[in-house]
Amino acid sequence: MSSRASASNTARVIPLCPAPGAAGPVAPGTPVAPAVREPEPLWRNVLGDVLRRERLAQKRTLKDVADAGQISMPYLSEVERGRKEASSEVLAAAARALGLSLAELLALVQQELVRLASRTQTHTRARTHAVHVRPVARQAAAPHRGEVRLAA
Repeated sequence: MSSRASASNTARVIPLCPAPGAAGPVAPGTPVAPAVREPEPLWRNVLGDVLRRERLAQKRTLKDVADAGQISMPYLSEVERGRKEASSEVLAAAARALGLSLAELLALVQQELVRLASRTQTHTRARTHAVHVRPVARQAAAPHRGEVRLAA
């Protein structure tokens, strides 16, 4: 191809908003990119972290817990690393192998999610310089401590 033909095929890109970190004043009315939010933690990652933390706190091996729960060791490893979404049956078996009920395991995961979410919100607010956030209406407090409500 000639250089003339390739030059005419070059696309011209017009940015809709300034690139992040672009220097210089911004004209009034110019669209500005929204603040980048840290992604919320994935359930499977938090669950895996809790399972591993509980197993290590008991000084147990992956093989020991997998055998006690009748779960394949490679699969339990994948769950702990957040690579697999385990069924409720597998989660209940893993919880029992660790001496926990399924409700206790889910309560630990919920506590960790709340902790991570509050940390993420704190970092986001600090980076966006006190953005006003309207509080979300919360449901009535759970009647029992550690109760987990799952919605479909």
